[in-house]
Amino acid sequence: MKLKTFRIGSKPVPGAGIRLGVVRFLPRGVKKSDYQKLGLFDLWFPALAPSRQLFATRERNLFPRYRAEILKNSESRQTLLFLAEVAKKTPISIGCYCEDESKCHRSALAALLREAAEGQLAV
Repeated sequence: MKLKTFRIGSKPVPGAGIRLGVVRFLPRGVKKSDYQKLGLFDLWFPALAPSRQLFATRERNLFPRYRAEILKNSESRQTLLFLAEVAKKTPISIGCYCEDESKCHRSALAALLREAAEGQLAV
């Protein structure tokens, strides 16, 4: 699997492949038509971001609730399964605004993508 993570706004690294923004909202003032031109990311997948409700709670145990939320929602689950298949052949990077990846949903999403790619995702 060819999967990396990144912080939105950072310079692209070699081998990053397709950079996916997995955030609910674009930065203030950025139009939907401009995120790619500005180099933030190549494709936007808000369906893989935490819900507004989950994001607002900012709980410590975000990851189990985020995982359940992704797997429960059919659009999010199908997007996850699709990207897992893509990442088997094409490098992708998933990005968010968070500075600390260990506290960011992108680390949980990366784990979900790896599980899905290996056929070990319990849905």
